[in-house]
Amino acid sequence: MFKRILIANRGEIACRIIKTARRLGIETVAVYSDADKDALHAEMADMAIPIGPPPAAESYLAIDKIIEACRTAGAEAVHPGYGFLSEREAFPRALAAANIVFIGPNPGAIAAMGDKIESKKAAARAKVSTVPGFLGVIEDATHALRIADEIGYPVMIKASAGGGGKGMRIAHSKDEVAEGFARARSEAKSSFGDDRVFVEKFIVDPRHIEIQVLGDKHGNLVYLGERECSIQRRNQKVIEEAPSPLLDEATRRKMGEQAVALAKAVGYDSAGTVEFVAGQDRSFYFLEMNTRLQVEHPVTELVTGIDLVEQMIRVAAGEKLALRQSDIKLRGWAVESRIYAEDPYRNFLPSTGRLVKYRPPQEASADGITIRNDTGVYEGGEISLYYDPMIAKLVTHAPTREQAIDAQSRALDAFYIEGIRHNIPFLSALMRHPRWREGRLSTGFIAEEFPNGFQARKPTGELAHLVASVAAAIDLAMGERRRKISGQMGGRKVTRESRRAVWLDDEEHRLEIKRENDQMHVHFHDTGPDGEHVHTLQSGWKPGDPVWFGTFDGRHAAVQVRQIPNGFDLAHHGVQVKAWVYTGREADAARLMPPKKTADSGKALLCPMPGLVVSIAVIEGQDVKAGETLAVVEAMKMENVLRAERDVLVKKVHAKPGDSLAVDAVIMEFA
Repeated sequence: MFKRILIANRGEIACRIIKTARRLGIETVAVYSDADKDALHAEMADMAIPIGPPPAAESYLAIDKIIEACRTAGAEAVHPGYGFLSEREAFPRALAAANIVFIGPNPGAIAAMGDKIESKKAAARAKVSTVPGFLGVIEDATHALRIADEIGYPVMIKASAGGGGKGMRIAHSKDEVAEGFARARSEAKSSFGDDRVFVEKFIVDPRHIEIQVLGDKHGNLVYLGERECSIQRRNQKVIEEAPSPLLDEATRRKMGEQAVALAKAVGYDSAGTVEFVAGQDRSFYFLEMNTRLQVEHPVTELVTGIDLVEQMIRVAAGEKLALRQSDIKLRGWAVESRIYAEDPYRNFLPSTGRLVKYRPPQEASADGITIRNDTGVYEGGEISLYYDPMIAKLVTHAPTREQAIDAQSRALDAFYIEGIRHNIPFLSALMRHPRWREGRLSTGFIAEEFPNGFQARKPTGELAHLVASVAAAIDLAMGERRRKISGQMGGRKVTRESRRAVWLDDEEHRLEIKRENDQMHVHFHDTGPDGEHVHTLQSGWKPGDPVWFGTFDGRHAAVQVRQIPNGFDLAHHGVQVKAWVYTGREADAARLMPPKKTADSGKALLCPMPGLVVSIAVIEGQDVKAGETLAVVEAMKMENVLRAERDVLVKKVHAKPGDSLAVDAVIMEFA
């Protein structure tokens, strides 16, 4: 077994690998760019070595710098994690030449499967069912258009060396092929240093299901069940689960056997994933093979009890697999949510900045429920624009799918982040979505269920009563705290009336709240078909706590709390609402206040997120039609096309290609 390994990665996956290595008694070496000098993975490792400037091409993708770091640290082996150098054939070859072990598959397997075009040819030879398409390099946009016409729309334009949703576009018509080809090629070049793309038929209403395989250097191979990864946005996975609610045992076995056959055909000898696109009728077609550890590997670990990082290290050290196929049993259900630094209310645009507060739910395993949080950040740390926007992966495991989803929902409600925008409100809303809970999934789920983007849910019915009750309970607790401040003037004892008016945005709820020992009783006097209601709350919340934990009519609830003037910004189950709490007299005065109007910003194109200007598509004085491209801005390795929302005349252009812009910076003005 190795005494010391180097991790050629950053963020949560580097921290994840360090945890397993530490448990195995292996020393770890981290590498970091200038942007990551204070990163968590550099703090956790036994040794940390700087490798260059923030751009990945000059640090995490620089093979010579990684090898030099190995020599400096005396590392015997390198784990690449995922992304960066994990699927570069040249990397393990360079390591071998330097007498350093690569903790991953052999270079031949990476070459055969890492290239999406060659992998489809290999799959066809191994009798694995494949998607119709053109298994060759597309020369230019005209060639792409000709191939798309022959295959039939819609088609998928995909980077040959790609992964993680980068360099991938779906084209539904001829007009979308040219732009999709240009964007896919540009993203592929910047993300992978390889601009080759290919075209294949896009399966309508598909599901994304993948099989985890594990092999050793002695010819042994097993599959560890499947993961369903159909909840995607812009071809990027958002929620994953294991097993899949679609598959039956026969289909699972058939997919697993095909995955193993393909892995054997290329002499695979590590952890890897064979991805399939599946129809709703359980038909399936080979998509690609990722010759590395997957982002979503924790759900497989929780349902099988197998540490995949440990297995990769043992295999790389030459050990035989201690597992046979008959040993692999799937137990319970696991659900993973990817917590991203992005603004769900602004079309999920990237968000960067400092994590002023970062309070994840406590990791634990009790009463059949496991909560796991894989992260690479900490409170006070910074989310950089140079790398992937992932903050954490929140994973829950339970005996059934419904219990795992409920546990995930509660954990998301308890996950408090402040300082940047994040997608937790969206994930929380997804957990309550009927179609998700029923398992009726497809890769088009988000586009179909949120066609106009995501807006915060408005609280109604019992959910509105819960939020209003929590607001009143917090207000009461804060009032009680103020009454206990020492040094107050003597005189008549100050009491606050029990009646309240709670405004949830523009909807008023009239109620009365009283405390009895450690319980609070909230009596709603709302008029309407529901009549009057009485609810009981119990909580140990105290001023300053970012999350209200307690019970509402005996059921556990977690509500995120941010204080605003005369009220609170509350978040629960995907609901985000401002709650103003008034006494009766205060409410009478508040009703007379005119609503504040926001200024019109429609005469300018603002940068929707911190990013780098890739191109400006218009000039001053140009008439632009609705839908035409105005500019392209890159952030966190993704290119975002900014289009005109209506017909406009360009008055002045303030930005140029290469400019680094802050959020809401003016790119151009319109007449």
